[in-house]
Amino acid sequence: MTDRRPALSRVRGLGSARAGTAHWWAQRATALALVPLSLWLVASLAAGAGGDHRAVTAWLADPLAAIPLLLVIVAVFHHAQLGLQVVVEDYVQAEGPRLAAILFVKFVAAALSVAAAFAVLKIAFQG
Repeated sequence: MTDRRPALSRVRGLGSARAGTAHWWAQRATALALVPLSLWLVASLAAGAGGDHRAVTAWLADPLAAIPLLLVIVAVFHHAQLGLQVVVEDYVQAEGPRLAAILFVKFVAAALSVAAAFAVLKIAFQG
């Protein structure tokens, strides 16, 4: 089978137009996962509105609250990272700054998701 990509694309190691489909599907999957998770989060927060610190920590001590909240955190930050990566790829033309910006976005998303997950787990296991 012959490679029909332009010579410059072959030299740079650029894929075909289908190379971004995994990214596209991941973004759609996280968006789809966020629909029920967001509804759950809004309903849970509304049900606990007006609760004090003790009520919130008791709520997070329940695995039926902590686990979905961890899923929300993972899905939100992964979805945000995927979306920001597309923005960077579309609007940052120079290869070096584009790579640096993408790495920065990925690092910040990972750091914030780990910090949020740590906070939930710390509360969940103290309760």
